[in-house]
This record gives sequence, structure tokens and C-alpha cells, in this order.
Amino acid sequence: MHWKDLIFEVPAVGAAGDSDREIMGIEYDSRRVRPGAVFVAMKGGSTNGNRFVDKAIAAGALGIVTDSAQTFDHLLVFQPGLPVLEVEHGRHGLAAASAAFFGHPERKLAATGITGTNGKTTTAFLIEQLLNQAERKTILVGTVEYHVAGEVRPSAHTTPESRDLFELMAEGVARGATELVTEVSSHALDQGRAAGVSFDVAVFTNLTRDHLDYHGTMEKYFTAKRLLFDGTIYTAPRVAVINANDAHAAQLCAAARNAGAEVRTYGIGTSDQIDWCGTNIRLMPGGAEFDLESPAGSARIASRLAGEVNVLNLLAALAAAHARGIPFNQLIEFAPRVNPVPGRFQPVDAGQPFTVIVDYAHTDDALRNLTVLARQMTSQSAGRVITLFGCGGDRDRTKRPRMGLAAGEGSDLVFATSDNPRSEDPLAILAEVEPGLKASGTRYTIETDRAAAIRLALESAQPGDIVLLAGKGHEKEQILADRTIPFDDSEIALSALHQLGYGEKR
Repeated sequence: MHWKDLIFEVPAVGAAGDSDREIMGIEYDSRRVRPGAVFVAMKGGSTNGNRFVDKAIAAGALGIVTDSAQTFDHLLVFQPGLPVLEVEHGRHGLAAASAAFFGHPERKLAATGITGTNGKTTTAFLIEQLLNQAERKTILVGTVEYHVAGEVRPSAHTTPESRDLFELMAEGVARGATELVTEVSSHALDQGRAAGVSFDVAVFTNLTRDHLDYHGTMEKYFTAKRLLFDGTIYTAPRVAVINANDAHAAQLCAAARNAGAEVRTYGIGTSDQIDWCGTNIRLMPGGAEFDLESPAGSARIASRLAGEVNVLNLLAALAAAHARGIPFNQLIEFAPRVNPVPGRFQPVDAGQPFTVIVDYAHTDDALRNLTVLARQMTSQSAGRVITLFGCGGDRDRTKRPRMGLAAGEGSDLVFATSDNPRSEDPLAILAEVEPGLKASGTRYTIETDRAAAIRLALESAQPGDIVLLAGKGHEKEQILADRTIPFDDSEIALSALHQLGYGEKR
């Protein structure tokens, strides 16, 4: 690809310069620029890439794409002849340039996007598993990990920058992938990181209080989620799959229909507003059974995923996979085979006489769902629910007392500890959690050292109890103010159980 090819595909408000050299890459991080790369300088939430244009040029950038009129004018004067484009929106420019450079892999993929406060990761994993069982090669992009036609890679971001997403898509297409399944965060939608991908199917799981440190209000948070469906910035999906049990369902269904999407709803219970209904639910420690009624057919579904919330997630996945063309009879065959997601209600077993679960629940709504499921599991044994959790630093502070209240109301004993404190004082974070714990009336302990808190929680457990280690789930590190340390809740818990005399240390 050459500069003249690139400018043909990137909508611009200004252009200057030319080059016959071959473009060797597209980069938005000046530290990754190599000779022959095009550097896309764009304004971000915490930094402005236009500050690093000179560094990119010094590293050998062939040309510059900028969203700053001032930078464009500066380059015309001080870098005459340098290929440069001025674009109206930096991230849209990055998406257009990346799509062109990587050979438009998005045109060879059917994309399914999942958005919502909770359930995105599980729903994405379930959709991918259903597609894989139908012998379709997939690319999965999300919080836990990335999958590229069967190869598992660590996840850098829930929704990566478009340049990185297009590179993943191109690699997947080269390996025969035909389907993209990706979580789409509200941050990504608001910032334009989902630009360049037209979603065939879009799924909405739910909206509960989170990320108000970024969005400011719940209304703005919902507005960001709605962008995936309403056709105002991104192309509206062909099919919108929406949780009818959520309070925002009616608004979202109307927005999607107005944008020309076919709407399919899912939910628990019978209602004229629910297309894919789950009823007569039977919950078990190792999974669930429920009756499925849908326009495509009816069946009794067995699932390996525990809890009512995972019935909802599976309903979403079934509706989405059906929208992607998998016949109903195959979906019924595939559903019992899908596996739980790492770090989502993940058991830790060293032969102890109580249950230990690691889960990513990091909002008050997710904590409530988690403790409700735990209470259901202990109903026969009369065991207690013991919950350990923390709240992330440099994130939405308003949810801290709400999480304390949710944990307290759903548990018999709570251990409040650190999550990823980042730049904040762990004790200051817990001081904002504590009012909710006090209001619940439940006995609690505060311990800032997460490993020590896990040990205390396990020491307190008695036969028949369930210990919930909430907040970090699949994460392998803990982010402190001055460093990032290796930290895996399941490994810490297993080690502590061995120290307490359960099982053999491996």
C-alpha cells in the first residue's frame, strides 16, 4: 500500500505531500513507529497523540494522520513535503487507515458485538462456543483473553483500539475465520474505538450502575451503550438481541427498530415482550435446567452454567447464535456442551468440606447476583455465605458504599479488602465501602492485604459454607500505587487451602 492508496480510503478535511514509498504499518503509539509507518496522531481522554508527532517523524514515520488543525498547519510549514492528512475524528481516521492497510478483513467476517454492564464476557464466550460447535472458525475479543482461529492470547483491553482489532481480524481471516465475536465496552463506543466494524448482530445484556467516573451520569452511560444499536454513529446491526428483563429494554428496542434493525428479545418469564423465554428453571450446584420457548422452537435445556444469571446469558447466546444462522435443533444439541468462563463462578477445590468460588463480580448488581446464587447453593446444607470483595482505585467512587451494602445484605460474613487500588490509599477506598457494610448489619472484617484476607476468609469457613472471592476473577495481577504484582485469586486460594491442610500441595 502507498500513500495515494491510503488517502483514497481515509475521509479527510485536509491533505498535503506525497510519497512513493510503501507503507509498512499503521501506528497510534509513537513508541511503536518504525521506518515507513504512518502515525495516526489523535486526541485521547488522558493524552494527546499530537504531542508525539515529532517523535514519530524522528523514528521514520512515512506520513502523519492528525485530528488537529494546528498540527496539520504546523507540519505544512516545518515539514514541507511530508505526507499529512487532517481528519475530523482521530479514531475514525485510525479505523479507516487500519482497515485499508490490513486488507479490509471486516468485509470477510460476520461480527457479533456484546455490550452491557454485566454478562458481556460470559455471553461472548458462549456465542463463540456455539459457533465453534457449528464448525465455524472464530475470532473472540474480550476481557479475559483473545482467540484467533483457536489460538489463545492474553487480553490487553476489553475493546482494543481499531488498529489492533483490525490486525487480529486480518490474522484470523488468514487462518480461515469467518466470525468475529467481541465485547464492546461503553468507553469504546463513546470514544469511537468500534469504528470500522459493521455488526451483523448486537447483544445488550443489562445496564446497572458502573463507570460513572467516566460517564458522569447513568443517562450518559446508557447513551453510550445505545450507540451500538441506534445507527447514529455506527451502522445499526441487522439483528439486535436485547434483554427484555432490563429496565432500558423498551427504549433500546425502539431505538434499534427506528434504525432498521430486527429486534429479538430474551428473558426469564413469560411475556408478550419476550421472544426467547426461559421458564421453569431448576438451579443446581453444577448447572441449571430450564424450558426454552422461542419463535424457532421449544425445548428443555440443560446447562453446565450455574445460577439464574447464567440462564439469561445462555438465552442471549442462543438468540444471537440463531441470528447468525445456526438452526434451532443444533443449538439444543450444543447448549449442554458449553463450558463456564475462566474467572466466572470458578470453583477452587483442594478437597475442603466447603465451597470456594472465584468470580469477577465488581459491581453492586453483580455482587447481588453472586450472593443470591450462593444462597441458593447453601439452602440444603444450611451453610453460610462468606464474601470477600474490594473496590478498584481510580474508578467510580459512588458505587463503593453500594457494593458494601450488596455484599453485606447477601452474606453472613464479609471480608472487605483491596482490589486494584492503583494510585489510591487502600484504607481510603475501604472507608468509602464501610458505610454500606455498616448499614447492612452484617459482621465484617477489613483487611487491606488481599492475600491475607483470602486466608482469613478460608480460615473462617465451616463445612457446608460457600466462600466467594469476588472482584478480580480471571485477572493475574494486582495493580498497586508503585508497582504491579502477580496475583491470581484462584492460585492464592489454592495455596492457602494447602497451608490449612487440605489436599496435597502441587
